[in-house]
Amino acid sequence: MPAFGPLAIRNMFPEMHDIATQLAMKWARYGPNNSIAVTDDFTRLTLDTIALCSMDFRFNSYYSPTLHPFIEAMGNFLTECGARAQRLPLPSLLYHAQDQKFNADIEVLRKTAQDVLDARKAEKTDRKDLLTAMLNGVDPKTGQRMSDDLIMDNLITFLIAGHETTSGLLSFSFYQLLKNPETYEKAQQEVDRVVGTGPITVDHLSKLSYLSAILRETLRLNSPIPIFGVEAKEDTLLAGKYPVKKGEPIANLLAKAHLDPVVFGDDANEFKPERMLDENFNRLNEEFPNCWKPFGNGMRACIGRPFAWQEALLVMAMLLQNFNFVLDPHYTLGLKQTLTIKPKDLHFRAILRDGLTPTLLEQRLAGKGEATKEGRQQANGSAAEGKSGGGDGVPITILYGSNSGTCEALAQRVATDATSHGFSVAKLDCLDSAKGKLPTGQPIVIVTSSYEGQPPDNAGHFVAWLEGMKNDAALKDVSYAVFGCGHRDWAQTFHRIPKLVDSSLEKSGATRLVNIGLSDVSNAATFTDFESWEDGCLWPALEEKFKTSSSDGAIPSSGMTVEVLNPRTTALRQDVSEAVVVDTKVLTTGKEVKKHIEIKLPAGMTYAAGDYLAILPINPDETVRRAMRRFKLPWDAHLCIKADILTSLPVNASVPAHHIFGSYIELAQPATKRVGDSFVYFTPLTRKCY
Repeated sequence: MPAFGPLAIRNMFPEMHDIATQLAMKWARYGPNNSIAVTDDFTRLTLDTIALCSMDFRFNSYYSPTLHPFIEAMGNFLTECGARAQRLPLPSLLYHAQDQKFNADIEVLRKTAQDVLDARKAEKTDRKDLLTAMLNGVDPKTGQRMSDDLIMDNLITFLIAGHETTSGLLSFSFYQLLKNPETYEKAQQEVDRVVGTGPITVDHLSKLSYLSAILRETLRLNSPIPIFGVEAKEDTLLAGKYPVKKGEPIANLLAKAHLDPVVFGDDANEFKPERMLDENFNRLNEEFPNCWKPFGNGMRACIGRPFAWQEALLVMAMLLQNFNFVLDPHYTLGLKQTLTIKPKDLHFRAILRDGLTPTLLEQRLAGKGEATKEGRQQANGSAAEGKSGGGDGVPITILYGSNSGTCEALAQRVATDATSHGFSVAKLDCLDSAKGKLPTGQPIVIVTSSYEGQPPDNAGHFVAWLEGMKNDAALKDVSYAVFGCGHRDWAQTFHRIPKLVDSSLEKSGATRLVNIGLSDVSNAATFTDFESWEDGCLWPALEEKFKTSSSDGAIPSSGMTVEVLNPRTTALRQDVSEAVVVDTKVLTTGKEVKKHIEIKLPAGMTYAAGDYLAILPINPDETVRRAMRRFKLPWDAHLCIKADILTSLPVNASVPAHHIFGSYIELAQPATKRVGDSFVYFTPLTRKCY
């Protein structure tokens, strides 16, 4: 117990900070466009932290491209433990391979523990940590010391329990933050207010009350251990109606108890950290004892609770202080289980804040003074972020908020046209990537949609940041233009988000370059509306403001070249799961046909009310043949598309022409005035139903 007492935990802060710094520097050096395997990196973090703080042993997990063998062996070992309880009563010879692997995994665990023990015995140290307590401790009743085998068993226990749960807690916490932009914004504001731009100290942690509430609420909704067991000490009657015999095991389902509406209200299924702020949290525990038990129960409760809490607070504060994060908008939470549960395949991008570079971040984390103004300016003026086409000309930033791909396609069109108007794309990315960091001295073009009055999944954090901005001159050097999409069926929130972005930027001092452009996607004229706004409003205003020019009547280059090939092989590019339509019924009798459709989802996929179904349609064969005749292509022709812009088309691969025309390009939409017969643009072929 003394090894995990308050003073001992406080003294572990520098070593916790060391490992957290390694994580932050790895993400900073990854760059803003690389997807990070979040749970894997948090697992590295927590394993290295428990080993260094409690055993003075370094796994150095961040200096290896793969996880330490201990992690894989642990997962395999725990899985096999569960499987053994369900084995059929067959001769052990039939389980020889499983038993051999089981014993090999145990050997990896024990060898790891042996290495830690040998390293400590080989050095002279006066550290007072967990390993010292086990080596030197004497039982006051028997006078016995722990044997090496017993120490190794406990080392394995602490290495497993000390990293697995905290890794899951951090992963779920950041998932919840990224799915709840307003909460994310409040959390980051608290870190900025309490910590500022200097190094984090142990004294800061007790002042981060909102971050503590986030951790509590995460443990309520997504506890890494959603169940724990107890045993009846005597015959009893639970709740006055459930008889339990002495010695009978009972499973306590935290995942259900933590959702009790009597305790947590009718919104118990929602993520609301405010319910877990100190005052209300204490009231709940007084009014409903044992209503929140993620760390276990009684004398068997988690001995490492204060250790995990300090570590989680430090890591959250450090990451929120220095990064903004962008979650894949199409990510759906899945669960992965070993000893505990974690988010499955969680990835996001980490973008440095405040114009930091990895070098400046390293200085900040080391406490060598705040990043200098000159350094931040140099960072802001360094190599362009995001995916862009490059080239000469006035820099331009293009941002989009898009779930279904329409606004992203329109943003790509602006990027394609930019060069012919004297501009060079400095950044083409989602709106969330620009949260807290809008460039100055160049135009910013924003294309975003509104989904039932809410921002797209990759724009929510940007919108929350704008709404929370209090300084009416914070963006005084920013110049912008906004184009918005919406659907008239949601009349009350038709273009809420584009208009909100437009007005919020103006209120914060930014300069509107051109009146907002709007389109109704229900009338199938979105691309025509956009071209009219782009050609008639956007480019003339930008050319006048930034003194650029374009050739009159020139058709913008598509940024693509197409090579016609004729190999016979077929290469598909759609990474989707196939559902089966099992029944259809016509619901109307008039000219406008509406149908009821029943769909069988693929194995492992679930549906909840309000989910969207993405449909990848195929153009009719006759339409495809007509297009191929128009371009004089044989039916077995292949196209190899090379592009220096972002596109939804298959690039740098030989793909059948009929497959591209059938599955990738919208051929039913009338050609716009600008496109005519030039075949410059490809419109993505997608549909989305509610």
